[in-house]
Amino acid sequence: MNAVIHTVAFRGLDTVPVSVQAHLSNGLPAMTIVGLADKAVAESKERIRAALSSMGLSLPAKRIAINLAPADVTKEGAHYDLPIALALMVAMGIISQDDLSEAVIIGELALDGMIANVAGTLSAALYASSCHMSLICPHGNGAEAKWAAGGEIIASPSLIALVNHLKGSSQLPAPKEVTVRAPDAYPDMKDVKGQETAKRVLEIAAAGRHHLLMVGPPGAGKSMLASRLAGLLPPLQPQEALEVSMIQSLGGLLLNQSENDGITQTRPYRDPHHSASMAALVGGGAKAKPGEISLAHHGVLFLDELPEFQATVLDALRQPLETGEVVIARANHHIRYPAKFQLVAAMNPCRCGYLADASRACSRAPICGKNYVAKLSGPLLDRFDLIIDVTALPVTELLNDTPSPSTAEIAEKVANAHIFGAHLPEDSRTLTPEIKGFLTKTIEKLDITGRGYEKIMRVARTIANLDNSAEIQKHHIQEAIAYRKMRLVL
Repeated sequence: MNAVIHTVAFRGLDTVPVSVQAHLSNGLPAMTIVGLADKAVAESKERIRAALSSMGLSLPAKRIAINLAPADVTKEGAHYDLPIALALMVAMGIISQDDLSEAVIIGELALDGMIANVAGTLSAALYASSCHMSLICPHGNGAEAKWAAGGEIIASPSLIALVNHLKGSSQLPAPKEVTVRAPDAYPDMKDVKGQETAKRVLEIAAAGRHHLLMVGPPGAGKSMLASRLAGLLPPLQPQEALEVSMIQSLGGLLLNQSENDGITQTRPYRDPHHSASMAALVGGGAKAKPGEISLAHHGVLFLDELPEFQATVLDALRQPLETGEVVIARANHHIRYPAKFQLVAAMNPCRCGYLADASRACSRAPICGKNYVAKLSGPLLDRFDLIIDVTALPVTELLNDTPSPSTAEIAEKVANAHIFGAHLPEDSRTLTPEIKGFLTKTIEKLDITGRGYEKIMRVARTIANLDNSAEIQKHHIQEAIAYRKMRLVL
């Protein structure tokens, strides 16, 4: 009276195989779940008892032991409900072990026997496909699983429907094939009045995936510009779309996805509020969920009112900005999430926001501006490739009807720069002696760090790519330094 069912545990984007072992023996009627199960798993016995009761079944008056192996891996989440219920039904002789021996099973049970959607289905489907096994999952996750898995997918709306399918009395329809959707529509750059310098910097940022900080008074258009950056980036490549979808699946963002939604090529754009906690922004918490920086993987993370974020939260971004991943430490293991995001931030020059306007600035100017910027650490500011001043528009600019370049036009230039840069040789950053001398004097005069030098060279290379220039010219260096030099006047 033993049964073994296969499921998975999630560690970041990685999956760990888990065996659900059910054993019935004589003794006082009770059900015990062992194997480092969290509270959600421990509570599953009540959901399972009610779900079986809705089918007209009851647990046998025996001692029931459920072991989730390996015992040293933490089991978190309600997706163990369905495999535990099926393991019990195998041990009770209701269904055959052979019908489930080559299947990976996930799903949460409702009290009426319905199977609710669960997070992480995409990762589970990829694991099942790599092991040449089928996947049994909730009906609502069927489209998500079908996109990733190459084997059989059984997506059931309820426990009774799944049992009838396994016993052959009825047949569940196969999930529909999903397609990769084109990117969603983004706000258009042509709606932005004036701000030609900011538009140019946004173009450079998109072409080189550079981190950008915009400083300016309230209402200057910083948030409006940031919201248009994602539209300038090329659509997600298939591998990128898969990584983004896996993170969204683990984060629970695909739980309500329908069969017609498919997998999107839209690059993520995340803009958390400045009250966000460390766990919300970086990741972690009780179940080590991905944070905003991982949900922005291959996309844009916009932090508005940058100095208003907690200093410890902002400084936690420093390592992911360099490494492209975040590591969440636990007592017995580490969880890694990818975090290759493009950081775009905006801030006022001071708390009142009008430091440069003598008629509107507060009585503490300019000390208030220095104190406000001092809330940001130097190492964090040093990680921005581009820092620009976004000034308030005069009335003449606001009323100007001259058409601006659209998002599609700028995105085409950005795409061409990406293609041009991909075909350049490795020594494409070689400088002439004249440019080296100019750059040396500038670095010494402005006291630019080694990281700052590297960022100047990266930005200059991007500007050269936009000009279809194989060599970095002096004016490319000058423009890159101009956007970096503004760091010194903050």
